Amino acid sequence: MNSKNFTIGTRSFTSRLIIGTGKYQNFSETQSAIKNSGAEIVTVAIRRTNLGQESSEPSLLDYIDRGKVTLLPNTAGCYSADEAVRTLQLARELLDGHDLVKLEVLGDPTTLFPNVTETLIAAERLIQDGFQVMVYTSDDPVIAKRLEELGCVAIMPLASLIGSGMGILNPWNLKIIIDNSTVPIIVDAGVGTASDATIAMEMGCDAVLMNTAIAAAKDPVGMAGAMRKAVEAGREAFLAGRMAKNAYQASPSSPKTGLLTPKG
Repeated sequence: MNSKNFTIGTRSFTSRLIIGTGKYQNFSETQSAIKNSGAEIVTVAIRRTNLGQESSEPSLLDYIDRGKVTLLPNTAGCYSADEAVRTLQLARELLDGHDLVKLEVLGDPTTLFPNVTETLIAAERLIQDGFQVMVYTSDDPVIAKRLEELGCVAIMPLASLIGSGMGILNPWNLKIIIDNSTVPIIVDAGVGTASDATIAMEMGCDAVLMNTAIAAAKDPVGMAGAMRKAVEAGREAFLAGRMAKNAYQASPSSPKTGLLTPKG
């Protein structure tokens, strides 16, 4: 997938940075961060965000230009396949038939590590129900491939635990997943700063999803801009192809022949 645009399901995007809408001080800050990030996809936790369910409270939809930004309803906070499926069915009703969704089924409230068994069950049910499923999962290459075979339109392995900011802890598994996939691979969870996003893109990931790394920064709007540049730089470096590593062998940057000879 070397083109400028990339495709998820039936939709095409230019920005390879996807950001969440939680943990900001208010919807105005969320709006500013989205704008500065250049993101064209933003995730929305259906069980935690007002999208019109509460008519007396501000709605996130009032702060998002849906002509420019695609909403990605997710199942944050769900711990079973049944919960996740019901949540995304509700999202489809709230968003007028919207079918591109992010599935995550958690295993426990401490680590927020995915429950891959329930994830597989939910993914199969949602796909049969006509959803285009982007799926949060572990960095297990076998599970990632199984989710792809079920029909998920994007595989989203964690870099490290959600909200940890620890970066990519297992680049070897992530690389296996990238090399063996025919759908977009999007690093999801664990990004802490711009260099983490760049590394993911340099490895060949198609995009990066993050929330806490931006929302919990001292200057969220500024960090959103930094992440935009980081993702772009990493993608350009991946396409350009890095130099080979030469272990234990230096290579001078200047020519060895045609040297100037001092007079006298």
